[in-house]
Amino acid sequence: MKTVVNKDILKKAIRNIPDFPRKGIQFKDITTLLKDPALYHYVIEQFTNYYRNRGITRVVAIESRGFILGGILAHQLGAGFVPVRKPGKLPAGVYRRSYQLEYGEDALEIHRDALAKEDIVLCHDDLLATGGTTLAALDLIREFSVSRVYLAYLVELDALEGRKRITGDYDIFTLIHF
Repeated sequence: MKTVVNKDILKKAIRNIPDFPRKGIQFKDITTLLKDPALYHYVIEQFTNYYRNRGITRVVAIESRGFILGGILAHQLGAGFVPVRKPGKLPAGVYRRSYQLEYGEDALEIHRDALAKEDIVLCHDDLLATGGTTLAALDLIREFSVSRVYLAYLVELDALEGRKRITGDYDIFTLIHF
C-alpha cells in the first residue's frame, strides 16, 4: 500500500527542538522527516518536478544539511554539484563571506573555479530563517556572474522574514512553511 503524502504530513514529521543550539532558538530537526522513505522520496520528487525544465547546470548546496538534498537534486537534474562550506574545509583557492546567524556569526566559502558565467544555478539549503546564510551564499555566487540563480529550501520560518531580505530577481521555492 502506497503512503499518501502531503505538505501537512511533511510539516508534522519535522521535530522541534527548543533551545538548540542556544536558549530561545526553536531548531527544526529534519532528520525525522528524512528517515521516512516515503516522505524523503516525496520531497525529492517535489523539488525535481519544480526545477526539471529550468536548465539548471549546477546545484550549489550549503553546508551541511543543504548537502542532504543538494547532491540528489544535482543528480536528478543532470547538473553538477558545488558545495559551499564552512571555512577551512575546501582544499583549493576560495572566495569567503562572513554573515550573521540568528544566534551568532559564521562564514562560508566556495572554490574559485566552482562556477562559470553560463551556469544556471540552483542554490539549495535546508532552511530559510533570517536569510543571512542565503545572502552570504548569493554574494559568493555573484563572484562568477552566473546566468541565473534559483533558491530552494525544504523549510522556511516565515515569521523571521528572511525572504524579505533577499532582494533581486530570484525564483524562491520552499516546500514547507512554519
